Amino acid sequence: MSERKVLNKYYPPDFDPSKIPRMKLAKNRQYTVRLMAPFNMRCKTCGEYIYKGKKFNARKEDVENETYLNIRIYRFYIKCTRCLQEISFKTDPKNTDYEIEAGATRNFMALKLAEEQARREEEEAREEETNNPMKLLENRTQQSKNEIELLESLEELRDLNRRQETVDYDLMLKQYNGEDKIKRIMEMEAKEDEETIKSMRLKHKRLQGDAKILEETIEPVEAPAKMKKPNTKTKVETSTSQCSSRTQKNILSNIIKRKLLDENLSKPKVVGGLSLVNYSESSDDNSE
Repeated sequence: MSERKVLNKYYPPDFDPSKIPRMKLAKNRQYTVRLMAPFNMRCKTCGEYIYKGKKFNARKEDVENETYLNIRIYRFYIKCTRCLQEISFKTDPKNTDYEIEAGATRNFMALKLAEEQARREEEEAREEETNNPMKLLENRTQQSKNEIELLESLEELRDLNRRQETVDYDLMLKQYNGEDKIKRIMEMEAKEDEETIKSMRLKHKRLQGDAKILEETIEPVEAPAKMKKPNTKTKVETSTSQCSSRTQKNILSNIIKRKLLDENLSKPKVVGGLSLVNYSESSDDNSE
């Protein structure tokens, strides 16, 4: 027994397709197709509502002498589900829609009517602008005014949003937290200590330089003071006097350094140091 759904059929070697008789079909014959109702409609005879998407076994044919940009227009025939009245409608390629012809009325479609009205208004406005240049200028000025008003309204809304911004209380608490304050205070104190230490080191270096200058100024004064008086005593007495004068000089230099540190003087006066040295030398000479 052969298969039910056969794809490959047997053709004998003496097969001649020209001998097969051809059927004489009508030029515009009808085909049965399965389709769904393209829109909501109501039967004229019984008043039955046929909703969009209901399936029908319809008859299809070409509409004679009607085309749109060389696109064929087709007509469909369906029957009412209640009274079996024939309903016909055809394609509308211009509006990408269907147009009812007989047997039923199309239900009211607000969206379609609104789209058609908007399309008509746009076409009328374009025609008016092309014919009337003053109207075009008025429309442009109106558009610029509308844009300015929109920008102003946007700025007002931004200002309102800035005023009504939500406050982050967690961040506020972190800012005013006691531990964070203590840490900040400690850091500030550490920075201040470092700065004071640096300043003290700089002052100490300056004072050391000033002390060296004083010693250099003190040393050349010793020779002429000693050269003025004759040396009548022995060598032992001269050595002891020199040691005592040196110790006194060291004491005086230490006293001067302490005074400078206490008074925070930038540069000591050399004249005062010389006068003290001269006074010490004169006292030494008197003692001798």
